[in-house]
Amino acid sequence: MTYMISGLSPDHFTPLFAMGDAELATVNARRVTATADRGFPCRISLEDAKAGEELILLHHTSHDVETPYRSAYAIYVRPGVAAARYRDELPPVFEGRALALRAFDGDAMLRTARLAGPGEADGAIRDLFADPGIAYIDAHNAAYGCFAARIERDEP
Repeated sequence: MTYMISGLSPDHFTPLFAMGDAELATVNARRVTATADRGFPCRISLEDAKAGEELILLHHTSHDVETPYRSAYAIYVRPGVAAARYRDELPPVFEGRALALRAFDGDAMLRTARLAGPGEADGAIRDLFADPGIAYIDAHNAAYGCFAARIERDEP
């Protein structure tokens, strides 16, 4: 069993970077500049922005399903980056962070969840996918609660 972690498609977010601040505000978004090399995790590249880089902070529906587990929260995205893909390895944005791993079945219903401390995510992901009823896992930063990435089965 393998797994795939993918960043969000940049296509959905590209128009935001052409908007002015007032227009961004109408869609619950704002332009920000990273003030440090950590703490501004881009959900497209799955890397932290570096100090001085521009990002858009926006409200994003990460689990857009017709169940009680529909979920949305704030995320950061950067312009001009490609969607990351990691197969059987963790993206840089997971490093040093505690994660809440929410495991869903094929009907988008939560089956179980697990907290993974720094360095524990790979093992926790594999343990969760040992249950054949788990279709995918949504990772969230445990402290702030924001969506980190979708983790899907990637069986050869």
